[in-house]
Amino acid sequence: MVRRRPDSGWGEWVLQRKLGDVGVGAIGLGALPMSVEGRPDRAQSVATIHAALDCGVTLIDTADCYGIGPGEVGHNERLIGEVLAARGAEASGVVVATKGGQYRTPDGGYHANGRPEHLRLACEASLRATGRDHIDLYQLHAVDPAVPFLDAVGALAGLQREGKVRMVGLSNVTVPQIIEAGTVVAVVSVQNRLSPGSLAGLAELRHCAAAGIAFLPWAPLGGLRVRGTEPAGTSVFAAIGAERGWSAQRVCLAWHLALAPVTIPIPGASRPGSIIDSASAAASTLSGAELARIDEALGIGAEDRPA
Repeated sequence: MVRRRPDSGWGEWVLQRKLGDVGVGAIGLGALPMSVEGRPDRAQSVATIHAALDCGVTLIDTADCYGIGPGEVGHNERLIGEVLAARGAEASGVVVATKGGQYRTPDGGYHANGRPEHLRLACEASLRATGRDHIDLYQLHAVDPAVPFLDAVGALAGLQREGKVRMVGLSNVTVPQIIEAGTVVAVVSVQNRLSPGSLAGLAELRHCAAAGIAFLPWAPLGGLRVRGTEPAGTSVFAAIGAERGWSAQRVCLAWHLALAPVTIPIPGASRPGSIIDSASAAASTLSGAELARIDEALGIGAEDRPA
């Protein structure tokens, strides 16, 4: 589905995909790089979010733990909330997806906390940080092995019944867990890792495609030669990009979109140019021959792809 943007200087048409009962731009913004180690200054981050909105991005993914260390809970959410507030009514259609159930440790790591009481407090803190009266999409960030899975999912269902959360999603889960969660709440999205360098998420994507659940691959560009490394097979993205006059990242995101109509990649960005290039993938279609080249290079068989 496409949506006309007569007010946009970037492009006349923006491809949309379904997230629950909402249409969003087919490419989202992963906001994590703007708050964690190596982040840019605030002015650059603000410019990056504005650039995303200007080029048709209507889904921004964040989490309460996106910050440097345990003392920066909500850093990324507050940044997004401030930019959206500055945009006023123009930002009313932007879907903010945040996550709870994981926190930063003093040594820079991450640890799960799926206790229902923690999730409730985390959700209320996220509401304050984003400055909204409800969270559009609230996702369980990670499965806590110390907490019964359905207890954690049930907490999100309760927040939804109270109107604090509009839609519920899961992150870093297996197919059996997606099915199990569906017994207590309508799961509209799954956010798992899937990239040229990490194909394990294809199993969850296949399930989501069959069930009509949106799939938000995190780190969708992982494995491309963007940091001096090039895992076997990934040079095909640069090769096709050279032929098309596109960046390898644009080719990669177009490949993600071609995997299944439920896919909504959320590439991370910390520069305006990065998200503008990524968003262009929404209007980029790869040929059948190009997709076959990618599949062959990555070792993806017909049985691996969603039906």
